[in-house]
Amino acid sequence: MGASPFSEFFKVRKEPAASKSEDGSPPSTLQFSAADKLEIIEQLEISGAACFWATDPRGILSYLSPAVRQNLGTKTESAFQVPLQQIFEPLEDNKESRSLGLKLGTRKSFSNLLVAAGDRTCDCFLRISGRPLFGDKEEFLGFRGTATDITAEYRHEEEASRLAKFDTLTGLANRHRMEQRIDSTLQTFRAAKRAAALLMLDLDRFKQVNDILGHAAGDQLLQQVAERLNQAVAGRGEIGRLGGDEFQVLIPDMDDRGELGEIAKKAIQIISQPYSVEEGRCTIGCSVGIAIAPYDGIEREDLTRAADLALYASKNGGRGQFRFYAADLEHEATLRKRMEDDLSAAIEAGNFTIEYQPCVDLSTNRVVALETQYCWEDVERGRVSQETFLPVAEGSRLILPIGEWALRKACEDACKWPSRLRLSMNISPVQFEAAGFAEMVADILEETGLDPSRLDLELKESVLLGDSSRVTAALGSLFKLGVRLTLDQFGTGLSSLSYLRRAPFSTLKIGGSFFEPVMGNDLGDMELVKAVVALAGAMGMETVATGVHAMDLMAELKKIGIGHVQGFVFSDAVPQQTVLEEITHGIWTLEPTDQGSQRASRRTVFRKIGLIHEDHYYDVTLRNMSRSGAMIQGLQDVPIGTQFVLDFGQGQLAVCTVRRTMGDTQGVEFEQELVDDGAGGLCTRSRVSPYALAAAGAPLTALPAGKYSQAPQAALGSFAQFKLSPNAPKQGGGPQEG
Repeated sequence: MGASPFSEFFKVRKEPAASKSEDGSPPSTLQFSAADKLEIIEQLEISGAACFWATDPRGILSYLSPAVRQNLGTKTESAFQVPLQQIFEPLEDNKESRSLGLKLGTRKSFSNLLVAAGDRTCDCFLRISGRPLFGDKEEFLGFRGTATDITAEYRHEEEASRLAKFDTLTGLANRHRMEQRIDSTLQTFRAAKRAAALLMLDLDRFKQVNDILGHAAGDQLLQQVAERLNQAVAGRGEIGRLGGDEFQVLIPDMDDRGELGEIAKKAIQIISQPYSVEEGRCTIGCSVGIAIAPYDGIEREDLTRAADLALYASKNGGRGQFRFYAADLEHEATLRKRMEDDLSAAIEAGNFTIEYQPCVDLSTNRVVALETQYCWEDVERGRVSQETFLPVAEGSRLILPIGEWALRKACEDACKWPSRLRLSMNISPVQFEAAGFAEMVADILEETGLDPSRLDLELKESVLLGDSSRVTAALGSLFKLGVRLTLDQFGTGLSSLSYLRRAPFSTLKIGGSFFEPVMGNDLGDMELVKAVVALAGAMGMETVATGVHAMDLMAELKKIGIGHVQGFVFSDAVPQQTVLEEITHGIWTLEPTDQGSQRASRRTVFRKIGLIHEDHYYDVTLRNMSRSGAMIQGLQDVPIGTQFVLDFGQGQLAVCTVRRTMGDTQGVEFEQELVDDGAGGLCTRSRVSPYALAAAGAPLTALPAGKYSQAPQAALGSFAQFKLSPNAPKQGGGPQEG
């Protein structure tokens, strides 16, 4: 029936021919017979200007114009066997079209409904109208209708809509669409009490690509970055390009900071791999800031601002890293600016000193090299470690004058050592990338008279992420000087292994992150360390393990072939005077001791935290912590096996069990391991939900800084289950906020 001729399907009674008027003249209005009208309609159908369709009483297609039928694709065979709404599928973005089945079922007329005809292999969009047909006895005969092909119009509108919502260069969502998506997601998720994460990404050293290789290369690079971001996110969220080298990722139903950290790490890693563009090869980096709704913001403006602050902190922290938003980041930015000012003053006042950490040959326990450590003696802060101020110095480029002074001073000191002792010095990417760095090193060596072969410059893998030609040239210049080059913290960075083949490194340094406890081995990833040792051996390089604090770890490293070790297991950094005293006795040897048995993975801290036990809340001191446990001080006579909840502030609660007790100090094990916070610290996977606080009567807001215990408020002067030690902080009387 569907293939019947149009004239046979739409049978109508022929009208009599138009008669002439009494005077023989034609009538004022031309009249056509039904046959003539039918012929006109057939011609319109043949030309494709008009299309027709019909259904039987069951709603199954009984007639369809050939122009539409040929666009049905795989649905052609079943076209006259299934209901009309299965052939003409409503478009997802057209709510009105979704009523097609209802219209047919209720036998009501409809007009201008937008549908897609056929399957995915076809490209045909129609605007259809129809009316029910009834017989002489009012029996329902089916629908008759028309269809207009609007494919070209629809595709044009679709492209215009796409251009309004998507970035033309990368195909990612643009700023406008991302704002709409964030707004709609947050609004929907608030009602459903769901979480969503927002990642802000900024490319590092992208401007150099534009400046050196041109904007065309920059555009190619951005397109490749978009592809890599899609790989990293793996369909878990929507990615947008806000403009320039700024990107944004919205991930719904995600508040696990461990998972978010892994996504950020993967994005940083994959984006930082070398790129090939028409103008040559280049390498960039990436920094990431992370904020989570509702913890860090309820509305889009607040959430975006929080992610921006976290991104700013990650870039200031040294780039190529991620940071979670914290309520104290604004305060941190203020402190950072003050530290920059104080560093500038300290340079002029000469308030810097350097110390040296021994590097020991494991086969003989002899000290073979000394690594430079920066020390800053500040009037207000006291002794400031290099881990604290070096990121600030690098971000402000103050590392250039500090680094030049330190290199000159260290070379002068090394000239007083035996020739068998090498000087090792860590070089930041800012120093390495500065114009004339190799020349500056050459000048200092000439001025001080230090043999270049005794100077070992340590470069982190991030140094290699700059322009490949410039990096190769700088490495070549340093090699020609005769200095040794060490790839520091190998395996924790993002460089290509091809650099090991092309660059003149003599040593691989394995960072302390390799020795974090892993499943099946409390000493860390020894299998991976073995692989690094084998790689170094195959390439004729020495190996050095840093951050070794335990005797059992040192013994294991020696067993698998590590050549040299640095860490508290042998010695911390010492001043020049101590070095001179030791070398007067001849060959300097060090025996490993248990004094440094504190695990490398355990970070030394000293700050006030909360401790919750039953209905009591105590203020205690956190002395150190690792992923799996911590040491706290402030309570006496606490039995082994006691369970606590530690309140780290900002909604971070960690359930733990006492495993060791020593007077007023307890070693506790976490029920769930902490995760990397991106800033060299640790944080809990989850936080107290603002939704839970709102359910308890608090207003729904982002978490401000402070304490959020789930323990009942303890009254001042209430009976304390555990006795406080003299070292306990002043008690606040109960859970605190703000």
